[in-house]
Amino acid sequence: MNRVYCLYRVSERGQVEKNDIPMQRVVYQTFAQERGWEILREFSEKGVSGYKLTMQQRDAVIEIREDAMAGKFDILLVYMFDRIGRWDDETPFAVEWLVRNGVSVWSVCEGEQRFDNHVDKLTNYIRYWQAAGESAKTSERVRTRIRQLTEEGFFTGGQCPYGYELVRGERL
Repeated sequence: MNRVYCLYRVSERGQVEKNDIPMQRVVYQTFAQERGWEILREFSEKGVSGYKLTMQQRDAVIEIREDAMAGKFDILLVYMFDRIGRWDDETPFAVEWLVRNGVSVWSVCEGEQRFDNHVDKLTNYIRYWQAAGESAKTSERVRTRIRQLTEEGFFTGGQCPYGYELVRGERL
């Protein structure tokens, strides 16, 4: 029976507040059960950006790598491959390292990450290059909207300005 580690990650506050981790957990359990796989460990990263933090800054990824070196599991299961990370100059090589060290990397949405030939390697790199681009575009949209809200006179976070009282409520 294949021994599986699961990595759950949500990067945004809204995903944490909506508690998207249980949704991921149900999908992973069904996926593993259908294949006769045994889930040994589950790692949750709540509010952790795969774009802002390198793999060396993420405790779950460090522990997964150490356990891979020790041969403690056979499969790393993620929701989508961008849950592993979004750095185009880091993530594809980390995934390939796992595969070369005997760990299959699977996404419940995208299937198994393969490295059988140069096309697989190129496709893998393009996947993370695209994910990095999506993160950059999302960041720019968020910065633009925060700037617009500030210009419209709305408080957009941080410390309440001196002389003002912060009142929580709905925007008009």
